[in-house]
Amino acid sequence: MANYKCFKCGKKIVSNTLDKRFVCPGCGSKIFYKPRTNVRRVKAD
Repeated sequence: MANYKCFKCGKKIVSNTLDKRFVCPGCGSKIFYKPRTNVRRVKAD
């Protein structure tokens, strides 16, 4: 499952919620982005 975030209202949306209509259920916007995950940096020895 991919997680998206609405660009306009900031609501988190799961790809299952979108089904065939790529529209935010909160505000009706059609612009989404995938938030970046936190990356842990490890120092090489």
